[in-house]
Amino acid sequence: MLAHWPVGPMDLDQVLTRGRYVATVALMEHRGVPIDTTTLGLMRDNWHDFKQALIEKTDQAYGVYDKGSFRVHLFEHYLGAENIAWPRLASGELQLDRDTFKMMALRHPQLAELRELRKTLAEMREIKLTVGRDGRNRTLLSPFNSKTGRNQPSTTKFIFGLPAWARSLIKPEPGTALAYLDFSSQEIAIAACLSGDDALWQAYASGDPYIQFAIDAGLAPVGATKESHKAERDACKVIMLGVQYGMSAYGMGQKASLHVLEAEDLLQRHKDVYLTFWRWAERNVNAGLAGVELHTVFGWKIRAGKGRDVKENTFLNWPMQANGAEMLRLAYIALEEESIVMCAPVHDAILIEAPLDAIDQHVERATHEMQKASGWVLGRGRQCRVDAEIVRWPDRYIDGRGANMWSFIQSHLGEEVA
Repeated sequence: MLAHWPVGPMDLDQVLTRGRYVATVALMEHRGVPIDTTTLGLMRDNWHDFKQALIEKTDQAYGVYDKGSFRVHLFEHYLGAENIAWPRLASGELQLDRDTFKMMALRHPQLAELRELRKTLAEMREIKLTVGRDGRNRTLLSPFNSKTGRNQPSTTKFIFGLPAWARSLIKPEPGTALAYLDFSSQEIAIAACLSGDDALWQAYASGDPYIQFAIDAGLAPVGATKESHKAERDACKVIMLGVQYGMSAYGMGQKASLHVLEAEDLLQRHKDVYLTFWRWAERNVNAGLAGVELHTVFGWKIRAGKGRDVKENTFLNWPMQANGAEMLRLAYIALEEESIVMCAPVHDAILIEAPLDAIDQHVERATHEMQKASGWVLGRGRQCRVDAEIVRWPDRYIDGRGANMWSFIQSHLGEEVA
């Protein structure tokens, strides 16, 4: 039967690799993520009162809620007072969908806590986090469910799908530790290697691609650092990340607190310095829109066509996202075969678990395997850097983006939350 199967040797390799990955996903689904069930229980018991208190606390800075409900006219007044230009629908009404709020919160950091509140209220009308009797969060991870081949677990049942503050419910079991390992600036590394842009790769290899772009673009002198040229680095970071998603100069300027003309100048400098990348990216977009099939290093595909709503920016970012997914799949397989216990996949990261006295060794081994896996995608002997954050019992995981809200939860629930 195999001899008549209409696939070539490379296709068969892809099938077998993806099969190994699905087996690895099944093991992660079985293990789950350790959760602080005591705090989770307190939150569930007091959820209604907690939501009201959270609204009152957060809304002090915005004044956009009335009787527990978000009021559009109050939000319009806030936007006017803060001189924030907000996208509108064809009807003239404010565009208040999740993606728009995310984009605007990136451009205007003062909106971050309001966005987190709205996300919390929308996604956590009740706490649906699935936790077993053993205190582990488990749910279907839905591998290959997105256009890029990434996992798409439930945003309400998976701990890493919840608002950032909720991740503080993650807590190692006694005698164990967790480590969060993620590829550093993965998309920039992939863009540099697949496009063949050596200048962009040198920026990545410098250890700080954002300050290196500032130097390459003539905005900072050779030897500049994150500390000595923070403003220039911050602006260049917005440009380098925004480019990956097709963000406009106006959007970049809003996010970086720059005039649109300054943002346009920085964007042009990026095009001048990393010309090879831009030519490659434009070829991908043009080919994709023309219906030509794009594929990753290991064969995951996308193609525009009848019944498929694929936008220009999809083809711009897809090669980085999809090849990043390939990189992680290879890493998951390698770590499993090295007997490193993985609890969950997280976009461009992996959560592993080990005994307290072995966690450092496991992190070292996992880092090595992740770097090696990245080399299979990047080629030419190049590898992605890997950052590691270790959480040892009795500490808990803290996501900095939700730290303020978690602090409020601790104070609201009382001393029982450690």
